[in-house]
Amino acid sequence: MRVQPAAGAMGASERLAQVDALRGFALFGILVVNIGVFASPFYGAGVADPVYSRPLDLAVRWLIAWLFETKFYLLFSFLFGYSFTLQMATAERGEAAFTPQFLRRLAGLAVLGGAHAVLFYQGDILLTYALLGLGLLLCRRMDPGRALRIALWLIVLASLVWALLGALAFLDPVPADYSAQYRADALSAIEAYRGTIGTTIAQHVKELLEAVWFTVLFVQGPFVFAMFLAGYALGRREALVDPWRQPRALGLLCALGLLPGLAGSAVYATTALPFAGSAWELPGLAADLLTAPLLSMSYAAAFLLAWRTRLGGWLGAVLAPAGRMALTNYLMQSIVCAFIFTAWGLRLFATVSPLAAFGMAAAIFAAQLPLSAWWLRRHAYGPVEWFLRALTIGAWPAWRRARAG
Repeated sequence: MRVQPAAGAMGASERLAQVDALRGFALFGILVVNIGVFASPFYGAGVADPVYSRPLDLAVRWLIAWLFETKFYLLFSFLFGYSFTLQMATAERGEAAFTPQFLRRLAGLAVLGGAHAVLFYQGDILLTYALLGLGLLLCRRMDPGRALRIALWLIVLASLVWALLGALAFLDPVPADYSAQYRADALSAIEAYRGTIGTTIAQHVKELLEAVWFTVLFVQGPFVFAMFLAGYALGRREALVDPWRQPRALGLLCALGLLPGLAGSAVYATTALPFAGSAWELPGLAADLLTAPLLSMSYAAAFLLAWRTRLGGWLGAVLAPAGRMALTNYLMQSIVCAFIFTAWGLRLFATVSPLAAFGMAAAIFAAQLPLSAWWLRRHAYGPVEWFLRALTIGAWPAWRRARAG
């Protein structure tokens, strides 16, 4: 491989700080959700946790489901689609063949995602991105308006499918011994994650094969791809280059999406509580899947509007470095959580309350913010981003940032 200078494609001078900051914002929301999976076998199960089912525990779970679950991976997916257009433009300026580069990038994501899922976190999203990225590549010449229409239809039709499945669930109720069987499986998971690194990996593989692959591909998958297309469409229109040209549009997007988004998520959060009954889980999920994209876009619009305030501008500047090396930070979050909760380290699985888990997420992310800024003052890319870029362009990017002057 040849060595590429730091001023190459998508270098620091060509980046959009607001896109990086939005990515950092999404990264925090993803961690808040993921750490719940790391901490408890009862997270999102609709089955009462025998240890942490006090009113405070249920209230924290409800708030996280209401404000965080299913929102931030959508925002992250939107930004993936938007960045896809930036990568296309960079390849065009450099007169490079985009398709081979992007295929190598997807292959790198697939390898990283597979290793991540087996070793540290069975809910990995990178492998799904790699698979659905092939579809995005096929859409690279699609008209932006058509891409938005397809994204909307994907969201509506996939939500209707889950609503229909939810209606059918009332005709075929969950077996009476479901809760008892789930608790037995949870005890088995606790034993595995507190056992050895080998039993931890085996449990990851077991959960991947039994349930997680279905959830990631068929619950998240259609909506991930819809947000890919939405990001692609707005990227083709350069909507985030200067999103403040039309502040009324940002305000309208925030206002139109906020109430239905919060309402749908409230239904979802309530039906996910143990006392709601398992028959209501799928209808609640369908309501959330239909409205979560609205809430995600409201979050993004509110964030961009706040950017123009002193506090918002400071927050954006703090988040942007973490967003620039989001892949490194995403994987590092899983490694730290695996160390805290599984046999990779402290084995605290099923011993931490929902509130304490949220506090840990905040502490981990707070540590990543200055660490990211420190790293990027010295390096052109995050460590994993450097590896993925080398694979993408077939050259060694500069490891150190070039000194000014």
